[in-house]
This record gives sequence, structure tokens and C-alpha cells, in this order.
Amino acid sequence: MLGYTALVLAVGAERVAELVVARRNARWSLARGAVEAGRGHYPAMVVLHTGLLVGALAEVRFGERPFDPALGWSMTAVVVAAQALRWWCIRTLGPRWNTRVLVVPGLPLVAGGPYRWTSHPNYVAVVAEGLALPLVHGAWVTAALFTGLNAALLTVRIRCENAALGLAPRRAAGSRAGAGL
Repeated sequence: MLGYTALVLAVGAERVAELVVARRNARWSLARGAVEAGRGHYPAMVVLHTGLLVGALAEVRFGERPFDPALGWSMTAVVVAAQALRWWCIRTLGPRWNTRVLVVPGLPLVAGGPYRWTSHPNYVAVVAEGLALPLVHGAWVTAALFTGLNAALLTVRIRCENAALGLAPRRAAGSRAGAGL
């Protein structure tokens, strides 16, 4: 359990680092006339992502979930890959990346990095991490709850981003606003 706690705390620290980057990038975007969308769903996103970390630890501790090496190590690899993808997104978007939906008018959509292949690669990372992190130590209830609630939240979030970028639903390929917590 000690190693798992360290992993969850490391993911939590990574999230804090994201927030530091997001605040810096928000200042950059707002100084260039950025318009914010989606303020209403942002608090729910923060609560859900915090709940993932707390829920995973609580379920393992109080649900006495065992560590299954085959599942645990494969899910650890998914968590690491999700972090790598998330930071690739952050690096690709540079100062335009944010946990909020901030769109600077007149900037073209980003078409490099992971955005060559999918419209919302950061959300691929979020989905993978949200499923894998709890499963590293068998917290299947947390994995299922987060995955279901996150699917509903991402539906709202992606529509919000696409609308903020002026993209029609069918032309969602190419969306490059914020990135998600």
C-alpha cells in the first residue's frame, strides 16, 4: 500500500504542477485578449479529479483491495504513458495550454504533436489515467465511478471547447483549446 500511496501522491503533485503551468498560461492568454468559456463546469471537474485521488486511496485502504501484479504493473505502465501524453500536449500547446477553456482570438489551431492524430489528446490521457490509476491496486469501484462521471463531464467539456473555438460538431478534429486538469 505504501508504494501505491506514493504513486497517487506523485500524480497529485503532477496535478499541482499542471495548475502552476495553467495559471502562468492564463495570464499569458488573458493579456492577449483570451475569452473564457465553461466556467460553470470547471468546479465539477476539480471535484471529480480530486475525488479520483482520494477515492482510489480510500478504496484500497478501507476496501482492502489486494495488489495483483499482472494488473497492477500493466496499469502502472498506462498511468506513466498517460502522464507522458499529457505533458506532450502541454509542451505542444505551449502558453495556450490551460485547465480552463481560454481562447485567444485570431490564433490558428495547433496541428502538431499529438494533435496531428486526435482532436483532444489530453482527454485520452485523462480517460486512461482515470481508469488505470485506481486499478493499479484493484480499486475497481473508483475506476468505474470516475470513468462514468468523467464521460458525462467530458461530453460537456468537449462541446464547450469546440463551441469556443467556433468548430461545428462534425469538424471537431482540430480542436486545440485548454487541456483539462
